[in-house]
Amino acid sequence: MSNDGVGLRAVMRSVAFLTAGALAVPALAGCSSEDTASKPLAEQDIAPAARDQVADGGTLHWAVDAVPETLNTFQADANATTTTVAQAVLPSMYRLDANGRPEANPDYLESAKVVETEPQQVVLYKLNQQAVWSDGREIGAADFAAQWRALSGKDSAYWTARNAGYERIEKIERGANDLEVRVTFARPYADWRSLFSPLYPKDVMGTPDSFNDSARKKLKVTAGPFLLKKVDRKDGEVTLARSERWWGHPAKLDEIVLTAVPRDERTGALAAGDVDLAEIDPESLGRITLAARAGARTGSTPLAGPDGLSAHGSGSNLGAADALRSWAVAHKDDADDEEAADDEAGARARDKKREAALAYERQQTALKGFEVRRSLEPAYTQLALNGASGPLADERVRRAVARALDRKALAGAVLTPLGLPAEPVGSHLALSGQDAYADNSGALGGQDTEGAEALLADAGWVHGGPVTKENAEKAEKGKKGEKAAGAEGEKSDKESRKKSDKESEKPKKESREKSGQEDSADSEDDKGDKGDDKQYANKLAQGGAPAGAYAPKGTPAPAAAATKVLAKNGKALALRFVLPSGPGSETLRTVAGRISSMLAKVGIRTEISKVSDESYFKDHIASGEYDLALYSWPASAFPATDARPIYAKPVPAADGSLNVEQNYTRVGTDQVDQLFDQAVSTLDASASRSLIRKADSRIWAAAGSIPLYQRPQLTAARKNLVNAGAFGFQTPVYEDMGFLKKGVKPASGPSGN
Repeated sequence: MSNDGVGLRAVMRSVAFLTAGALAVPALAGCSSEDTASKPLAEQDIAPAARDQVADGGTLHWAVDAVPETLNTFQADANATTTTVAQAVLPSMYRLDANGRPEANPDYLESAKVVETEPQQVVLYKLNQQAVWSDGREIGAADFAAQWRALSGKDSAYWTARNAGYERIEKIERGANDLEVRVTFARPYADWRSLFSPLYPKDVMGTPDSFNDSARKKLKVTAGPFLLKKVDRKDGEVTLARSERWWGHPAKLDEIVLTAVPRDERTGALAAGDVDLAEIDPESLGRITLAARAGARTGSTPLAGPDGLSAHGSGSNLGAADALRSWAVAHKDDADDEEAADDEAGARARDKKREAALAYERQQTALKGFEVRRSLEPAYTQLALNGASGPLADERVRRAVARALDRKALAGAVLTPLGLPAEPVGSHLALSGQDAYADNSGALGGQDTEGAEALLADAGWVHGGPVTKENAEKAEKGKKGEKAAGAEGEKSDKESRKKSDKESEKPKKESREKSGQEDSADSEDDKGDKGDDKQYANKLAQGGAPAGAYAPKGTPAPAAAATKVLAKNGKALALRFVLPSGPGSETLRTVAGRISSMLAKVGIRTEISKVSDESYFKDHIASGEYDLALYSWPASAFPATDARPIYAKPVPAADGSLNVEQNYTRVGTDQVDQLFDQAVSTLDASASRSLIRKADSRIWAAAGSIPLYQRPQLTAARKNLVNAGAFGFQTPVYEDMGFLKKGVKPASGPSGN
């Protein structure tokens, strides 16, 4: 999983909300009775082909982030690969279409509908009469009932990560025959289509021991176009084989091998022929695009290796000097500036550089067989504002941060270079194309520097105010306690001082940058501290720039107002911006640099703190050790169920701690909770959507999290691989994936390579 992503329905999500009093919500944009459908911003890009054009047989090698720790999607350590396996080998009553809308899966369902609403909601499932488990047993009511009991939350012996929806079921019965399943709900449940997808056999769900252990390493009984053949943790592979028991269209591929490949090694794995399909980063996109352009050129002399043979087979279009130069450019080196020394060491250095260039060019030649399929992932990146304590506990400061941002520019910085539509996300709860989507950002307002400054002034933060060294140091070192922000969420000065004193005793092991300049985070990624805390505090006290903050050459100076310290009660307004430090997070760090520059223009200083990928989410986001952070949430077809824990108002636990569920911004109110509760209990689809949009407007108004852009989805695929790639919203159709028959030309798609 990438560092700015959070796993989908295995540990599904919640975000936090608003404060009611000080905020007038203007006419709650997006809450009208109009129900106009939106369209996805980008189509899926999978090189679609009819089944009669796809060859029978073959093995698809598919790069994934990791071999799953468990094959049970309902356990806490399930990951994206767990979901991929489940989609290929287990029943799902519903799957998502290209617009992110649930549709009945005809391979398992003849129909499913609400047949009674009074006195209770009853859903009747009529199963496909051919649907059987791989051991020959019919799929039926016993499997539905076992899964309900396991996930109902009534038996703590089941180690479940979630029970959303299942806890509303009262009973499950056989219908008029073995192919009918009657599900009776104790309370109305609008998102009933989210249930039983995937469906596990009763052998897995029937007892706590089998639920907790039997499906972690293997799945003996399956019911999909593929079955689980082998999990090889040593070699990092999961092998799926075509199921002979499958009653639907037979799978075209013999096998799908899911191979764990780190993101920064995928270009090499593609070039080496180890994988055929892989999600990639923008750097790999550039290399594959460059290879495609080189492949279009003709007439050049192939590059010869030291033995006189072509270093990478026929078809090379670069000479040795060109290869060396292209490698040097890619590695930010100057190929012409070779070592001046004419001794043996210099000769070895030159030979080493030439060998690297030859290897690079061999990879480039191999990459000509691939193309990049691109769409937008069903997930969005947001700026999270921790409202538990400190300046961001004040709704006005959070709104000022939001009003300082040019979200259109941030989306453009990420998506325009990739050839994708750069539209800011307008909803916390749905994405463009989904039924619940409406742009409700008007509840907060767009970029407005003067408005942001006015909000800060109203909150008591003034330019050029006095800052004592003691308070500057506390502003630098102090970190937060846990308290919900919102109408009731104010933290006392006493609590703040106590937490700050405790945190100041911790050793500082993380690399930090104090930045208020565009891209300074990205330009100094690996240089560690730029000055100790005392120097930083002294600078703040003197009204100067943070120690060691260096902007890239040519960066214009900030506006005059931004050179002054925003202060209140002797404390400078400085926010800790926490980011992951790993190689897959360059985009986040670039975005953070731009955000820091935007905030500097209204006088808000940021201190960028880079932490290890391993600790980023667990030790910082989930534990509330940040002021600002960037991470992503996946979209859901069922926001009333899945988004509620993300935005639920945190409540005190019995031990005195704060139960935040997945609301890592700690901003929430009773009103948003009530809107979610109403939406999930309303069987009228239009009324439920209206309630979801109202909840989203109030989440915007609270400014606990600011959606920025839909995440890019870049997938490298062999050119003859079809029905696979950047899937967008749609659930993959695994039985249709395969390689084109010989002589069949691939259809032209939107990939643009």
